[in-house]
Amino acid sequence: METTPQCTNPTHSDSFDDSENGTLLPGLPDDLAQRCLSSLSPSLLFSVCHPWRRLLYFPSFPPFFSLYVLFSPLHGPTTTNPVPGGIDPQNSIEFFSFDPISSSWTPLPTPPQNPPLHLLHRHPSFLSRNLPIQSLTVSNHLVLIAATTHKLFPALSSPLVFHPESNSWFYGPQISTPRRWCVTGSAQGAVYMASGVGSHYQGDIARSMERWDLNKKRESWGWENKAPLKDGRFSREEVEAVGYRGKLCMVNVKGNAVKEGAVYDVELDKWEEMPQGMVAGWNGPAATMDEDVIYVIDEVKGRLSKYDGEKDCWEKVIELEQLKRAEQITAGRGKICAISAKGEKIIVVDVRDKPARFWEVAPPPGMEVVAMHVLPRMISRQH
Repeated sequence: METTPQCTNPTHSDSFDDSENGTLLPGLPDDLAQRCLSSLSPSLLFSVCHPWRRLLYFPSFPPFFSLYVLFSPLHGPTTTNPVPGGIDPQNSIEFFSFDPISSSWTPLPTPPQNPPLHLLHRHPSFLSRNLPIQSLTVSNHLVLIAATTHKLFPALSSPLVFHPESNSWFYGPQISTPRRWCVTGSAQGAVYMASGVGSHYQGDIARSMERWDLNKKRESWGWENKAPLKDGRFSREEVEAVGYRGKLCMVNVKGNAVKEGAVYDVELDKWEEMPQGMVAGWNGPAATMDEDVIYVIDEVKGRLSKYDGEKDCWEKVIELEQLKRAEQITAGRGKICAISAKGEKIIVVDVRDKPARFWEVAPPPGMEVVAMHVLPRMISRQH
């Protein structure tokens, strides 16, 4: 996720104490030294000396980007009060950030427990599949928007949000009808949620579309109704809507099965048919790079492709055995990150290189990758 950061102005309280941390650049005050060093690669800063390494994680220094990952313990979480049937009523998901510079995993702060958080990924009644936990990113925030409790009810009545810059969690505006198995996506700084199932199926909910605009001031946050879907075909499983050039693009079925595509124009508040070439090549998980280029992995062939909107076709980027049966992908800073089959590892493809190169990231021991996103690294004063 490494990038070349842009410089910001440090405050007086952010300056380094030379006697404790060492001089950044001999002969220069620290604020000027920070300006000079901000143009260097984060990996270079990390490898040269301890003062430069500490600088990378200082609040005033421009952040590099990291992976934020939702994990499920392979043997389930521990609990001192198990319930009958072996279903843990507590949160079965753990949150970590992967620092690509130090190649280390760091747990996120504990999410708020009022109300108690119950996010279930596995249930003994669904041995052949996992329960979805739907998350996305918007305006450098991680947003959890839909999941299932151990009683098979919607788990979130409000979006749960993590903000890396403040290293803190908070809840967004209350959802009119909490749901799961829904459409979730973001575009132009707003979160969209459509279709889905609440405590039971309702036709009007399965066709509904709502928006939460984070561009507004927090006191004005809320969900507003938008143009509904024509039917409830997108409520059968979790659906990721991909933000692309002012539109949200989605398909209602995963993999190579026959599917229906839909496109929502966020400016016109209007649904459109998906171009024929787009839906024909959408044969696996998809993600967008800066809301400008859509990438998809053909989960049977392990082929990563990008969409050409002018020609309405998909262009091959790379084909890898490691990408076969990929379960989810995310894109950011010129890289595509894919969750391998069964969440055993993360494959990172740098699409800026010609030809594209790739490497693997191993999760912490005993953890299965559920979902991941690219966001600025967390602020820390402990390095």
